[in-house]
Amino acid sequence: MRKIDSYAHILPRKYFDRMAELAKDKGAIKRWLNIPVLHDLDARLQMMAQFPQYQQILTLSNPPIEMIAGPDLSPKLASLANDEMALICKQHPQQFPAFIASLPMNNVPACLIEMERAIVQLGAKGIQIFTNVNGRPLDEPEFWPIFEAAVKKYDVPFWMHPARGANMPDYASETKSKFEIWWTFGWPYETSAAMTRMVFSGFFDKLPNLRVITHHMGAMIPFFDGRLGPGLDQFGSRTSDEDYEELLKTMPKRPIDYFRLFYADTALAGGSSGLRCGLDFFGSKQVVFASDCPFDPEGGPMFIRTIPQAIDSLNLSTEDSEGIYFRNALRLLKIPCDC
Repeated sequence: MRKIDSYAHILPRKYFDRMAELAKDKGAIKRWLNIPVLHDLDARLQMMAQFPQYQQILTLSNPPIEMIAGPDLSPKLASLANDEMALICKQHPQQFPAFIASLPMNNVPACLIEMERAIVQLGAKGIQIFTNVNGRPLDEPEFWPIFEAAVKKYDVPFWMHPARGANMPDYASETKSKFEIWWTFGWPYETSAAMTRMVFSGFFDKLPNLRVITHHMGAMIPFFDGRLGPGLDQFGSRTSDEDYEELLKTMPKRPIDYFRLFYADTALAGGSSGLRCGLDFFGSKQVVFASDCPFDPEGGPMFIRTIPQAIDSLNLSTEDSEGIYFRNALRLLKIPCDC
């Protein structure tokens, strides 16, 4: 069966080299050097050849552009990334049918310019955002024009990736996170928090056609459906310094129903229980196949192999399987199905 990997990460070589020049954290660069598939296109193509009928939608890897460069340099860095991903798709359309544009989120005017260039001129099929912009929430008014333009002007979806580092401590008494808790549990929390801010800030009411693909199967949201349902039906009862109860009254839908409007991907490292939980919550039409390539213990092929095994173990219908593996992605990307 055809498989479109909707969240596959890449650092195109020219972009990677420029990022290495600008990056303050050289330790992160050292790690990327140990994953050739991330920045060596030949190595990636050779690895992908192991998997028949397998394609990737390219998204830029961590770290976010705005973490690497200030607002004066980030626009050119974003343009370089988008140019290189567009070129890869043009040269290898069978392996890479589309790419998702990156933006310099610390420079909103430049974001709007690059968004138009990337979508109209280069053919980007969506926009990648992170769960925060250098620690700032996505629902700050400054970022609203980005969401409004993407939905109303270009009608493209967002790919949302968690962003959280060891500098965000687990306890108020400490200065950094220990034992990589910032990643294992911090990333799911980050995604869930960003989704919640979007829900209660009225993103879906103001932009009914908004589509957001959340990485890692919607993070904590499916598992905590009870807290989101009956729990948030009591929204505001625990808060005295904000009138959340009045906000709840103004919302046309129950809070939990807004969370079901998000899309999710299968990038759960091969776990089947989480897949079932996510499918139960979002429904098969809101889930797309993704491997998180190349961030697995084998440096690329492992999750491409194990995640389909986990999906197939659920004994889904042919319609649901085809939807998850490729039809939902084609619909989101507005790519005609030639199958």
